[in-house]
Amino acid sequence: MYNLNTPIYNTIKKYISLNPLPFHTPGHKLGKGIPAEILRDLPFIDITEIPGTDNLHYPTGIIKEAQVLASEAFGSDNTFFLVNGSTSGIHAMIMAICKPGDQLIVSRDCHKSVISGMMLAGAEPVYLKPEFNEEFGITTVITPKEVEKMLEKYPKAAAVLITRPNYYGVCSDIKKIAEIVHRHGKILAVDEAHGAHLRFGDGLPFCAMDSGADICVQSAHKTLPALTQGSYLHVKNKRIDLDKLKMILRMLQTSSPSYLIMAMLDVARDILDCYGKILLSELFEYIETIQKQTENENFRWLTNKDISGGEKDATRIVINVAKLGLTGYEADRILREKYNIFAEMSDLNNVVFIATIADKKESFDRLREGLLGLLEYQAKDVAENKELSGILIKRPEMPAQVMKLKNILHAAGTREILDKAEGRISKEIITPYPPGIPLLCPGELITREIIEYIHELISKGCRVNGVSEKLDILVVDDKQ
Repeated sequence: MYNLNTPIYNTIKKYISLNPLPFHTPGHKLGKGIPAEILRDLPFIDITEIPGTDNLHYPTGIIKEAQVLASEAFGSDNTFFLVNGSTSGIHAMIMAICKPGDQLIVSRDCHKSVISGMMLAGAEPVYLKPEFNEEFGITTVITPKEVEKMLEKYPKAAAVLITRPNYYGVCSDIKKIAEIVHRHGKILAVDEAHGAHLRFGDGLPFCAMDSGADICVQSAHKTLPALTQGSYLHVKNKRIDLDKLKMILRMLQTSSPSYLIMAMLDVARDILDCYGKILLSELFEYIETIQKQTENENFRWLTNKDISGGEKDATRIVINVAKLGLTGYEADRILREKYNIFAEMSDLNNVVFIATIADKKESFDRLREGLLGLLEYQAKDVAENKELSGILIKRPEMPAQVMKLKNILHAAGTREILDKAEGRISKEIITPYPPGIPLLCPGELITREIIEYIHELISKGCRVNGVSEKLDILVVDDKQ
């Protein structure tokens, strides 16, 4: 018997032993969404390229067949399996669309992988400003009007890239946006990481491939019974150079692709294609029931009524707890510590739960118990949170881009105390995580408003990536 010192393995084993209720990714929910016979086989599926198992980078056999089946299921002309997560797909998508120096019109609520993708491609961002719901304190839709305005202002832009759904399940009117983008002769790219399930359930928002998008990335592992890092890259129409895209994917993805991940991408596709409507219909019933049992004036669920000009994915549960006298971070902690319920994320006002076809009645019975317990919680030690600081009601204005992304990577950097960073240029992405939406991007001017906002976030329990424990950040060294 080995005597092993394994902190990662030990911590995960301890988590599993607690019998947690995971309303977070991956979508298989600790294996509950994976058929038992496949779950038993997983250790033996971890193989490599041998005769008969094909080659992800030059598929001619079973991988090609699986990708064709996925293309048919997801409504694309071509589908590529991603084993390095949606981040690699986002990078490949941008690099295939943009040449160095090209402008990319991109929603400001993009994931940080979009920013790094533009840096790799040498593209320059032109940001679309999303709408904002002040009650929930979240960004919502990108309006077709805003897209039209930016295309008219930046006619040489190579493409438009939007995030849909966003982390809160909010979906912009992609059909109208696609019509506008194509009327201007541009490419529409979509980060659909949180929407791999959309095509398979009645009553869900339309998916990107059925709405006119040219290319999109989906994280199968987020909402389907797939393994972490398993994603799809879908292409439709002839505006994308497929040979260029394939070459970039070969550059970005590992030369030793995981057959575990690829096999589960295949399995997830088949489960959703064959049984998705039934399983999602059951899921909708569970969610609708628990919403009726828990929602009141102090416990607001995000619904379509809160979204003007778009709609919400019904499987994404977003609950505003501000009127309980709690921040979302505190409500999240209470659910973990008292009820063993693990949400996907929390922010200042809300707790976010990812529900998938792996979640059955017993999961929602436990969630209902935790939510009702939260409603009864007396926030004695957090009374100061009954009203959030005024600075936290709305995100700061987008800062000015004063240095091009292409110049940031090789610019000299230095660390500066956050309080002394006003007027400096950020060298890296500063983002509350989750959800991973940039507050500051490389090359942007650091303002006093943003500094104060970051301090307020940290004081409320938010983790802000890019800000060290010493409260310093990486800025461009203007002395060089």
